[in-house]
Amino acid sequence: MTDRFLCVHAHFYQPPRENPWLESIESQDSAYPYHDWNERVTAECYAPNSASRILGGDGRIQEILNNYHKISFNFGPTVLSWMQEKDPELYASIQLADRVTSVQHSGHGSALAQAYNHLIMPLANARDRKTQTFWGIRDFEKRFGRKPEGMWLPEGAVNTETLEELASHGIAFTILSPHSASEVRAIGEKEWTDVSGGRIDPSVAYQIQLPSGKAMSLFFYDGPASRAVAFENLLESGEKFANRLLETFSESRTWPQLAHIATDGETYGHHRKYGEMALTYALDYVEKNNLAKLTNYGEFLAKHPSTHEARIFDNSSWSCAHGVERWRSNCGCNSGMHGGWNQEWRAPLREALDWLRDSLAPLYEKAGSGLFSDPWKARDEYICVILDRSRENVCEFFKRNCKEDLRKEDQVLALKLLEMERHAMLMYTSCGWFFDELSGLETVQVIQYAGRAVQLADSLSLAPPIEPELLERLARAPSNLPEHRDGKKIYEEFVKPAMLDLPKVGAHYAISSLFENFGEKNRIYCYTIEQKDARVLSSGKTKVVAGRINVISDITWESSEISYGVVHLGDHLITGGVRFFKGEEEYERTLKAMTEAFQNGDFTGLVHTVDNEYGGGSYTLGLLFRDEQRKVMSEILNTAVGEAETAYRQLYENRAPLMHFMARLNLPAVRILQVAAEFTLNADIRRAFEAENLNPQRIQSLLEEAKRVGIALDKATLEFSLRRRIEFIADRFRDNPSKLAGLQELDVAVGIAPSTPFDVVLWQVQNIYYGLLKTFYEQVGNKTAQVEGDPEQWLQSFRSLGEKLSFTVN
Repeated sequence: MTDRFLCVHAHFYQPPRENPWLESIESQDSAYPYHDWNERVTAECYAPNSASRILGGDGRIQEILNNYHKISFNFGPTVLSWMQEKDPELYASIQLADRVTSVQHSGHGSALAQAYNHLIMPLANARDRKTQTFWGIRDFEKRFGRKPEGMWLPEGAVNTETLEELASHGIAFTILSPHSASEVRAIGEKEWTDVSGGRIDPSVAYQIQLPSGKAMSLFFYDGPASRAVAFENLLESGEKFANRLLETFSESRTWPQLAHIATDGETYGHHRKYGEMALTYALDYVEKNNLAKLTNYGEFLAKHPSTHEARIFDNSSWSCAHGVERWRSNCGCNSGMHGGWNQEWRAPLREALDWLRDSLAPLYEKAGSGLFSDPWKARDEYICVILDRSRENVCEFFKRNCKEDLRKEDQVLALKLLEMERHAMLMYTSCGWFFDELSGLETVQVIQYAGRAVQLADSLSLAPPIEPELLERLARAPSNLPEHRDGKKIYEEFVKPAMLDLPKVGAHYAISSLFENFGEKNRIYCYTIEQKDARVLSSGKTKVVAGRINVISDITWESSEISYGVVHLGDHLITGGVRFFKGEEEYERTLKAMTEAFQNGDFTGLVHTVDNEYGGGSYTLGLLFRDEQRKVMSEILNTAVGEAETAYRQLYENRAPLMHFMARLNLPAVRILQVAAEFTLNADIRRAFEAENLNPQRIQSLLEEAKRVGIALDKATLEFSLRRRIEFIADRFRDNPSKLAGLQELDVAVGIAPSTPFDVVLWQVQNIYYGLLKTFYEQVGNKTAQVEGDPEQWLQSFRSLGEKLSFTVN
């Protein structure tokens, strides 16, 4: 065991999904019942790996362990920035894992940095490679509080220039595909051995001598074992997984050997359900049976420095058999889901974006030279602003990087230039080329980043408009779908409508103000709205809002004072507009005309006034940002849905006996009656799950009725509703575990789950229970903690709850 070391590396990454104009992820229907795919993958993978189960032979939970304490890992910075805001508890546990592993592994934490936004480094120009490396390092230092030893290269794509960049920034090692290795030799020897075709021995670290004279270390993961994890069924059994890892050791090796694999981290739980449990079991099995020592790359390298050196194949990667062609040509690599499709669009898309990058760079450099001491150094340093956009921090950035104190308009110019360059790198995110179709979600995302860069460039009037030329170049990228035609049409369909400016943000605010009351200062995504004046008139279904606001971008500091007027005639009927504020006199004149028309009941005149003054007719609910659209439409539809539910409920309740009779006779159901029953019972069950006091008898009665009449349950929605309610009760109990009533309430709630015709995910509730089992339960048992009520009854109820949650509690 002393000469056998094991390391599992997981590359955790999701494509950036943020709306480039909102800097936030909007709802994604394909991730239902979750808000978006980041949230869904977190629930299926990132969070479960922080609290993974080891089961006994009886299927009950024996232990809950944190996989991040046992593996090597890297998280994409864009994922961590999302997690920091949306799931701070999980984010903190990942940060803690690096500190824990540093203690476990001789001062070497297991977290690795990553080139910032997952662009293909060999296909980037030298300037972007430098910035991506610098940003990845600074992001890592901010999150983990130390310098990174290793850096993950997106898609494992590598060339000599990329390694030179990493080495110049002090990166000690990276992890590569065995197919990236071309030759090896013992240090000091002259002859090289050909190891092409993935034949390199992965059990040691290798050194690579770079043309600059610098050197760094390379680890080539075990290819067959890694493929078995990613693409075969190895994770169906933790024991099978452990044995496969151990098989990579060889008795013929006489040196300390490292068995290591590298895969997408999402394999463990998202791509392979319960894969995180197989990982936990395998590592626990190896460790407890003293079959190998768990390590990470930093520790192994420090204790077992390279004795061999290697050469690489330039422009190779881990996910394209043709090197890096997947990200610039129709090489044949695709998802395999769409027979007959081709990827002829890949080359023209990259060529169009390369043209855009090379067109923007001189504009940035020329305008930036008047502001920054060194424009490209300022771009590198801009990561400090991306990580902290507070006014104070941005001002400190200006002090460090600008020639002199900037006027307000020059501050806006500086930030717009830097944002233009940021989006000119985001548009190269690798996922844009990985999949099959130009109009796919990930590819549209990178084209949107390009659109944002173009919008910023054209708004500065530094050169003739860039967008027309970009569109002509995108037209050369053919879609596989006739309705989308080419990249130009996709840009016009999916990018142009998404583009925002300050008046459009003001329009969103104006329409939203029909349905909610805003304060004097409000934040809408990455914009701050300062309310200067607001007027509201209402009569029956008709409502008028008018006012003026200051709209400020929190990203570029650009601001505009805008006045607005909107008329809501009921349901979805809205008319109105916005305009730049023209002064107090003009503003009051317009409001007076609107008010007089409204008070006189002249709604036709009111609409005419709004149309004339604000350029009305352009306002619809479609102007609202997606999440707000759904919120407002839900409010508008409440009455209609309520009326429909009343009608369906009456029909169902009047005909329920008939439906029962027909079911007993196995007669075909009448469709309209089935629809009425389905609508009514799903609504009733969901409300029963969401009730403040869960009623098991009522819930069981409704579920039995649904089964009796043979309706389809909306299982995804119902499971999500019940799960969230149980989690709420569990959180409340965790906050005050001494309350017997709270424990009994949770016991009852969890007891409902087995009676449902779907599996309720009790993962979070089990975590809460396990935490209390290791602390409060033991304290009550040895009488070092007090409970409200009878301690024996509390202990009995806690054990009862444990049984329901698949624990064996003594």
